[in-house]
Parts: sequence; C-alpha cells; structure tokens
Amino acid sequence: MTQSMRLGDEKQLMLFSGRANPALTQAIAADIGVDVGPVTLKTFSNGEVYCRFDESVRGADVFIVQPMCGNAESGVNANDALMELLVMVDAAVGASAHRVVAVTPWYGYSRQDKKSAAREPISARVVARTLEAVGVDRVLTMDLHAGQLQGFFGKPVDHMTALMMLADHFSGLDDDLVVVAPDAGRVKLNKQFATRLGAGLAILDKERPVQQVAEITHVIGDVSGKTAIIVDDMIDTAGTLRAAGEAVVNAGARRVFAAATHPVFSGRAFENLAAAPFEKIVVTDTIPLSAGAPTNVEVVSCAPLLADSIRRIFTNDSVSAVFGGQNHIF
Repeated sequence: MTQSMRLGDEKQLMLFSGRANPALTQAIAADIGVDVGPVTLKTFSNGEVYCRFDESVRGADVFIVQPMCGNAESGVNANDALMELLVMVDAAVGASAHRVVAVTPWYGYSRQDKKSAAREPISARVVARTLEAVGVDRVLTMDLHAGQLQGFFGKPVDHMTALMMLADHFSGLDDDLVVVAPDAGRVKLNKQFATRLGAGLAILDKERPVQQVAEITHVIGDVSGKTAIIVDDMIDTAGTLRAAGEAVVNAGARRVFAAATHPVFSGRAFENLAAAPFEKIVVTDTIPLSAGAPTNVEVVSCAPLLADSIRRIFTNDSVSAVFGGQNHIF
C-alpha cells in the first residue's frame, strides 16, 4: 500500500487515526489502499492530550478517523476522544492541509440535542461549534441520533447509514418477519428497514420516567408467532432494548433479534443483553467492543461503507449515491 492516495499531480488523500478506534481506521485504510499516516498521540500525566503529525500534510486532504467514544485498550474515554479529535484537526489546519475532514461515525453528545428541562445545555451543538472553531472543513458521520444535528453545523455534513447493511444481514431469515420500532421516533428508520426485508412493522409504546430508564407499555401491531427484529440507532445500557425484547416476547413473538449501528454498551449493558431474550444482537464497529460482550453479539464492519464515502469526498463525487439517495432516515 502507499502512504497516501493521489489524484492527478495535485490532490493527495492522507488518512490518520485517533486512539478511539484504530482498528476501524486500519480496515478503512486497507479498503482504500493506503497506509494510516504516522502521528504521535499521548496523554500527559495531568490528563491533557497531545498530537503531532509525523510527516508533512501540506496541501493534502486529511481525513481523521475518530469516533467520540472511549477505548479501554488505548486508555481514552469519550471526552479524551473528543479533545483528541479537536487537537488533531487544529494541528492539520496549522500544518497547511488543503482540507480537513473529521470522520466521526459515532457523534458524541448526540442525545443532548435539545433542552429537555430548564437550564440544560444543548451539548451536541457545543460539539459542532467547537469542531468548526478549530477549522474542520467537513464532517463524515453515521446514523445520527436525530436529524437536526446536521443543522448545528455551518459546514457540510455527510450522513451515512448502516441501515441497508444491517437489513441485508438478516435477509437470510425465511420466517414471517416483523420489524419493531422501539419508539415513535424510530418509525421512519424501521419502516425503511422493513421495506428492504419485505417485512411487517410494529411499534413499541415507550415512556422515559427518568434519563436512561425506559418503560414499555404495550406493542402496537401484530408480532404473534413471528420473528421480530428490533432496530435502533444505538444500544447504551441496553435497559431499553431488554425491556423491548421482553415486551415483544410477551406479545407472542416466536423469535427475537436486535440490530443497532452504535454499540455504546455502558453501565450494565452486558448483563442486560445476557439476560434479554435475543438470539442475536447485530451491531457495527463504529465503537470498539470492550472485553466481556455476550456471545450473541455479532459485529459487521462499516469500514467498506466509510472507505467508499471517503473516496467520493476526495474525488468530489456524490456521497448520497452510495445509498441511492436513501440515507435520510429521519
């Protein structure tokens, strides 16, 4: 492989990785056919992060792959990852890169996208403003928690979705399928998922008495005797997903699966998933799995999808064409 990709005699693509998910960056680099660029990243004893590109990036299109998540192996938490992305962008801008693109498939603070109570911040907007302040030219992300997050940016945002990739993963099931939306806000996403599989659609009536706690009151739609697939954008503590799986089983579903793009898996997630009635939980590698994940968690890589999008950004081709224009899932 080469250190970078060139287009004609002028444009140059360079790919770099933060410490949040280096395995994903390596997979993207292998698909594109370039090496991951050398960069020094470390955390000082007082907790501050440091970055230095170890070769010139002058005039290059610099793509920095850094989901805003923690990684137990590299010793960074979600806030470290965000700060590291910011200093990497700033370093590339200061080193005269032509364009700097933040490839952050998991967008941090995405659930804090509005005020749910008085005197709360809109933290997702803070992240967007900070990225723009340090000089990012473009953001490539995947399956945002809410569509309005794109409006927090004045810079272009390329929104990828793992919807089709995850749906195709279940295409081998020959049972009577029903796709189950975990709440009303996910109906459009689940309808597209169901259409791709030729499945029916059901909806869970969910309430949140407090943050990160969900109560499923009843199932809207017919799941009795069917194979149900519960689809969401993320799994965090898995309390909601466990409750959803149990509600679907209680409503008569014969088999239950789950699919989500982002395996946040914090708190008691592994315990909840192990106790839930799912045959299989399919996620992508936007966030690296920590040790101890249940054996029924299966990971499919989004690296080919991100690599294709990076190529198209570099060559100024249409990114939405990857999905046939169907990447607007909100």
